[in-house]
Amino acid sequence: MIVVNLDVMMAKRKMSSQELAERIGITQANLSILKTNKGKAIRFSTLEKICEVLKCTPGEILEYKED
Repeated sequence: MIVVNLDVMMAKRKMSSQELAERIGITQANLSILKTNKGKAIRFSTLEKICEVLKCTPGEILEYKED
């Protein structure tokens, strides 16, 4: 299972959901879906924007955990 650690990285960068959503160009509702691990997929372009804004790597946001 893939776990999204977006909350952790946002806390480290002291960034709100609203600010991140605005800066990467998605709705807060879609960002919430990502943050709560309810998303089925993420576009590479969205992941790239998240990494750019939060100054991190995909591996710091996405983590694989066995069930």
